[in-house]
Amino acid sequence: MTLDATDRQIIAATQAGLPLVSEPYAQVAAELGLSEEVVCDRLRTMQASGVIRRIAVAPNHYKLGMTANGMSVWDVADERVAELGQKVGNLDGVTHCYERPRALPDWPYNLFAMLHGSSREDVEAQRAHVAAILGDACRGHDILYSTRILKKTGLRLRSRKG
Repeated sequence: MTLDATDRQIIAATQAGLPLVSEPYAQVAAELGLSEEVVCDRLRTMQASGVIRRIAVAPNHYKLGMTANGMSVWDVADERVAELGQKVGNLDGVTHCYERPRALPDWPYNLFAMLHGSSREDVEAQRAHVAAILGDACRGHDILYSTRILKKTGLRLRSRKG
């Protein structure tokens, strides 16, 4: 799908979140000089084509008390990584889980999962649970704990120049 100027305006108007009003799509439409129907139709089309993955609430896990956060990395057998990654991604406390290519010989990990909890002990318990799910398909793992937030936003489109 090729984005036109109107699609880009809609993305720019919504990329930081929808307005917290009773009719957010109507407000976005009014700000852009479009109808609510056009805004909603275009968002649906962009979602169906994969340009937008989802429209969802994104709670601030820190304000919810989940202040211990660790990016866990796992060396999982390639033939099982998709199946097991889906199970890990469905766990409570995992906000994102994805497969990435290994960078051998220094980086053998191919499954990444962000674990959240109210304490490091909670996160370590989750890590143990993930290890149990992965079982003997996992050859090694590690975790990197967050110490502070440097960026907490999604993708931002930049305006095209020229």
